[in-house]
Amino acid sequence: MKYFGTDGIRGKVFKDIDHKIAFDCGNALSKLKKSVKIILGKDSRVSCDYLALSFCLGVVFGGGEVDDVGICPSAGVAYLAKELNYDYGVMISASHNPPDNNGIKIFANNGEKLGDKREEELEFNFKNYVKVDALHLGKCIQRKNLIKKYEKFLVQVIDNKLDGLKIVLDCCYGASVKVAKDVFKKSGAEIKVINGSLNGKKINVNSGATNTKMLAEKVVKERADLGLAFDGDSDRVIAVDEKGNEVDGDKIIYLLAKDLKKKNKLKNNTVVGTVLTNLAIVEKLEKENIKTILAPVGDKYVIEKMQENDVSLGGEKAGHIILSEYLNTGDGILAGIRLASILKEEKRALSKLIDITLYPQYSINYLTEKKDEIMLNTEFNNYIKKLQKENKNLKILVRKSGTESLVRIMVEGRDEEKTKEIANLIKEKVEKIEKGL
Repeated sequence: MKYFGTDGIRGKVFKDIDHKIAFDCGNALSKLKKSVKIILGKDSRVSCDYLALSFCLGVVFGGGEVDDVGICPSAGVAYLAKELNYDYGVMISASHNPPDNNGIKIFANNGEKLGDKREEELEFNFKNYVKVDALHLGKCIQRKNLIKKYEKFLVQVIDNKLDGLKIVLDCCYGASVKVAKDVFKKSGAEIKVINGSLNGKKINVNSGATNTKMLAEKVVKERADLGLAFDGDSDRVIAVDEKGNEVDGDKIIYLLAKDLKKKNKLKNNTVVGTVLTNLAIVEKLEKENIKTILAPVGDKYVIEKMQENDVSLGGEKAGHIILSEYLNTGDGILAGIRLASILKEEKRALSKLIDITLYPQYSINYLTEKKDEIMLNTEFNNYIKKLQKENKNLKILVRKSGTESLVRIMVEGRDEEKTKEIANLIKEKVEKIEKGL
């Protein structure tokens, strides 16, 4: 596919995504179903209105209707699409990417992201406009009050109030700003908020799920019980314990899995992770008699594996957590409030609940416009195979990013120095291959 990657359409505004692509996407959706009805949300990026207006115009041009809820987490759009029976939910966001990036995520009316096959069908329709006559044009309606339904749902997913817990929220200037504040307040927690304004020029900058340094400092300073960092569209969450230590998606899944198993709510005593899931997590879950299935990187692939194996919990190290009892997509606020509920029930510090020492993982993100050519290069692939054969005690994973111009290198093993050595050798090979292309 030309436009869709592992998480919708994503890239730099004007370079990878512009008003024409947004219009084409909206118009193509109106072609898939007569009188299509869509719910639309966005994060705080400066470019969101530019793309949202273009998308809406494409839908209206094809005779469809858009209900615009304004700034809203991605999971809120997915929830409302399912709950209110929209044909599609659409989110204008580039998730954890920098402020000059943006994108389009599309959810089916069951709250799931479109799979590769349906995205391919949609993209095929970009080629030909559908236009109705002047008397049958569609419409776009502002429906910002609908977000209250999503907030009410989040408050109701826990049985116990969170009074007595002090929680710091890092909203990274993004879509979680209002919803996260309201939900945790209504749940009874004492909250402190950082990066809590809707400043689209600063979304994700040195904050949120991709950078928890500021959150960790604030948690320690406030003597808080828990810190929660969301990304731009709030589909990710990374936690921080009371000592300021980061608790990644792998560890959150471990705690949620134990809690669900204890309550007989973990379907088939199985969770779905990804090929990036730390081996220490897999081993720890095995000791709890919980099986782990590994999916390719990307939350939609995690969900596919969950459905194939009838599993109720899955997610990624990066903080996408799917609790399918509630939603068929990643929801950072949902996972965060469930984690806070566990803390309240257990009456123990988060650092005491996570008794896991992860195996060293060393990662390098190599910036390149030639990620496709590098990953298809025979010499490079043979080199990786040779390295893996020579280092059977290491997990070596090299892949292209589905959302950015990056080749991602990750090496995991018990010897930290060895993981760094091998990762840097791969980086050198990437540089060499890139120069020769």
